[in-house]
Amino acid sequence: MTQARHRALVFWSFAAIYVVWGSTYLAIRVMVHSMPPLLAGGTRFIVAGAILYGWARWRGVPAPARRLWAPAFLLGSLFFLFGNGGVSWAETRIPSGLTALLAATSPLFTVVFESGRGGWHRPPVRVMLGIVAGLGGVALLVAPGEIIGGAHADLAGAAAITLAALAWAGGSVLSHAVPLHPSPALATGMKMLGGGVLLMVVGLLIGEGSRVSPDIFTPQAMLAWAYLMVFGSLIGFSAFTYLLRATTPAKVSTSAYVNPLVAVALGWFILGETVSARTLVAAAVIIGGVVLIRGSQGVRESGSQGAPEPS
Repeated sequence: MTQARHRALVFWSFAAIYVVWGSTYLAIRVMVHSMPPLLAGGTRFIVAGAILYGWARWRGVPAPARRLWAPAFLLGSLFFLFGNGGVSWAETRIPSGLTALLAATSPLFTVVFESGRGGWHRPPVRVMLGIVAGLGGVALLVAPGEIIGGAHADLAGAAAITLAALAWAGGSVLSHAVPLHPSPALATGMKMLGGGVLLMVVGLLIGEGSRVSPDIFTPQAMLAWAYLMVFGSLIGFSAFTYLLRATTPAKVSTSAYVNPLVAVALGWFILGETVSARTLVAAAVIIGGVVLIRGSQGVRESGSQGAPEPS
């Protein structure tokens, strides 16, 4: 791959995870208004995963060895069952913009997990301050009572998003440590298929099947589902997978700067979600914590972390 092509792919991949993923919070909110969250997510990932897998095989990519399905299911559970599933379920209780702000804590957990790779080392003081600031922003959002003119976030929804952020961070770091198919498209398709199957199984186990009826397939929900399948899954996650191979998890996690801003703006403009002073202050604190982490020269980058170099 030429250097110019590599730079172009990195640029457009970052554009996808910055802007497109920021808009998916709005689409998820619209989708789960009538559709059961886990079953809706499971179907879109199975469809998207089958498309990617079939496309890669049609282009002559060899079939994966059986041993590669286990790590694909493992990462699929982290990214899709716990990650996307947690966010989708939470958005039945929390507005899309607030969900994005809580999900922005993922880089805080990413840097903690990265610090434990190859033997634990204490993060620099600036990184630790960033972690404390980010978690302080979350505490501001969920603290009971009226603070700075805004009500607190739903605690169950906030807990689900925190679990999702932990899972997403763990999957991002673990992606460098487990064997995957060398084809990014096929590997992504395998993870989506694994995660989609797990979402469907868990959704059925918790009784979401009883909610399925013709009434749930509203035009708005179906449009949101299609948008999430094409832009969120096929385009967005393919870009995310490529960036995890071309750069480091810490750099990829910088999408947390932009995603909440896009989600809050779209939620306010399209869905009429309230943006209180409490939300704005918490957003500044959380994103400020992420900036502290990413600005620290003490966070080890690709070579010192053992992450693959750009190719």
